[in-house]
Amino acid sequence: MKYKKIPHTSLEVSRICLGTMTFGEQNTEADAHQQLDYALERGVNFIDTAEMYPVPPSPETQGRTEAYIGSWLKNPSKREKMILATKVAGPDGSGVGYIRPEMRYDRRNIQQAVDASLERLQTDYIDLYQIHWPHRSSNYFGKLSYPYEEDLAPTPILETLEALAEQQKAGKIRYIGVSNETAWGVMTYLRYAERHELPRVVTIQNPYSLLNRVYEVSLAEVAHREGVELLAYSPLAFGTLSGKYLNGARPDNARLTLYGRFSRYLGEKAQSATEAYVNLAKNADLDPAQMALAFVNMQPFLASNIIGATTMAQLKTDIDSVDLTLSQDVLDEIDRIHKLYTFPSP
Repeated sequence: MKYKKIPHTSLEVSRICLGTMTFGEQNTEADAHQQLDYALERGVNFIDTAEMYPVPPSPETQGRTEAYIGSWLKNPSKREKMILATKVAGPDGSGVGYIRPEMRYDRRNIQQAVDASLERLQTDYIDLYQIHWPHRSSNYFGKLSYPYEEDLAPTPILETLEALAEQQKAGKIRYIGVSNETAWGVMTYLRYAERHELPRVVTIQNPYSLLNRVYEVSLAEVAHREGVELLAYSPLAFGTLSGKYLNGARPDNARLTLYGRFSRYLGEKAQSATEAYVNLAKNADLDPAQMALAFVNMQPFLASNIIGATTMAQLKTDIDSVDLTLSQDVLDEIDRIHKLYTFPSP
């Protein structure tokens, strides 16, 4: 395994992070523990979860992912080896308003969310606590163009930072991060932190893959100049970059077979791009999924690559990608395909 120290922290995280949003939906508690044991054995020391997981979210399953992790983490020897990240869910109107009444990123909600996550996770502290998505009109969750819309009474970022600072001072969280954010959002968090001596955002968890390189446009420079590095999610574009959904295929029990709501990576342009990348991998005698993950692993702005798996075979393949270095010929061909299909799945 390879490791990287997150700037402005004492956290040294594995290049591969175990994503867990299938725990409690597609994966049982026994499955979850088997994955966690194997990941730890392979040197993975970083787990990412969220209070709203598993996905697809529902009132019946909410919190189950953290509970499955907690029943594994209650062993002190395991907890001390792992860096644990989780997230507070966004405001009402996002489809998860059943978690708490009048959800916002304010003091009450953040305190309640932290305490509930700590109880489910069976731990006294969270290493990295993240804002799951912005509380304002912005271009995230697949939007490329900035929406000039009136914000509906968002919680001010300064108020959110002050609430997070309270939890940090209480020893419940160590560092903070954001997710699904923009360059403006990250820089605003940093500006307020500096002006008001509040906790500094240290990571940003955004989508990044061969099908979605939007991060490179402006956030990569933020990572370079400010040290707020990427935790890449959906590096396989919900598994599409493995090639298993090409030509209309829908394998049994696969995520996009089970849940028709996830269409972000199935558009015509995305399918054409995926086919090109899969053919490139095969021509180079590479596993398509490992090639896609290795591309993410090699990025200089990456802190950690969040992989997810529903089977142990998938998990092994994903973790093995850390040992793959793509040749310059393959990288050049990836750039050629990228120019043809620049943002097929933002």
